[in-house]
Amino acid sequence: MNKSPIILGIETSCDETAVSIIQDNESGIPKILSNIVSSQFEIHKEFGGVVPELAARSHVEKINLIAKKALDESGVTLERISAVAATSGPGLIICLSVGLNFAKSLASSLKVPFIGVNHLEGHALSPRLQTNINYPYLLLLISGGHSQFLSVNGLGSYTRLGTTIDDALGEAFDKTAKLLGIEFPGGPKLEKFAEKGDPNKFKLPKPIINKGGCNLSFAGLKTAILRITKYINSEQEKSDLAASFQKTIEEILCIKTKIAFKEFLKSSFKEKSFVVAGGVAANKGIRKKLIELSNENGFKTIFPDIKLCGDNAAMIALVGLEKYKIKKFDNMDLEASPRLALDKNAKFLKGAGVKL
Repeated sequence: MNKSPIILGIETSCDETAVSIIQDNESGIPKILSNIVSSQFEIHKEFGGVVPELAARSHVEKINLIAKKALDESGVTLERISAVAATSGPGLIICLSVGLNFAKSLASSLKVPFIGVNHLEGHALSPRLQTNINYPYLLLLISGGHSQFLSVNGLGSYTRLGTTIDDALGEAFDKTAKLLGIEFPGGPKLEKFAEKGDPNKFKLPKPIINKGGCNLSFAGLKTAILRITKYINSEQEKSDLAASFQKTIEEILCIKTKIAFKEFLKSSFKEKSFVVAGGVAANKGIRKKLIELSNENGFKTIFPDIKLCGDNAAMIALVGLEKYKIKKFDNMDLEASPRLALDKNAKFLKGAGVKL
């Protein structure tokens, strides 16, 4: 193995074509040499959401160019790459396959190890690109496709404490934004839209707020938004509804996080580290409220850099580096897995009839 391994990471689980190159560091915090993310907002804008076939086609068209750009920016030649890591799941299977096949071909031609990475594990470990956080720590993963509370016990070891039983939080933001006429991708723009509104104008439901432990539910909230939008017309009322939605989400997360704190500390004494990761972790209002809650409960809150909250390849390369160090490589027959889980023992909690 190289004295200082260099990992090339690839992420194509949804609508971002991303390639990153990171290098191991004696400090324990890897050096990000490049982290290129190419989004597809313009491609999907007219459809109001991601179209898998168009996303996959865009990945095919861009992946070689983005990889070259990452190499050029890093100043690293292909001969110096120690391993190639790529997202193997979860995600859109036709999108995952593009990055996975590209990574396998590249690793094979370079005669270096190929490493498949769980996209969620990338988010879970992403704070380690900035800080030497100790295991275990509590994680709130909130993104477009996932909302979970997890105990991060170490590389490859996770205990799910709570999850959404229906919509993911990012999905709830995107759908609410669409109902309010905010242009795709609306989720990240909704908070800005809400700044002009009255957060107390509409009283919105907080599904399963008094049951289900730290499990989450957002479908009922989305339905309430749909019902209200049928009776409002002015821009001010739309801003008021956006502000009320933002406030309701903050309240739900604070109540459920407080339960998660207690669940996390049950088994034994642990450092009170709380990580919030995923695309929705960039929401300033959510950040502010969760920091206040953490301070009240003696937890240290850690957020990845804004650039590392959304889907990116640096977090994939990081997991690849951790696996490279323990020689945990994958065979070239590894298949894309659209429903890959972090806690394989956790009960599936989605769909009608879920009992909490």
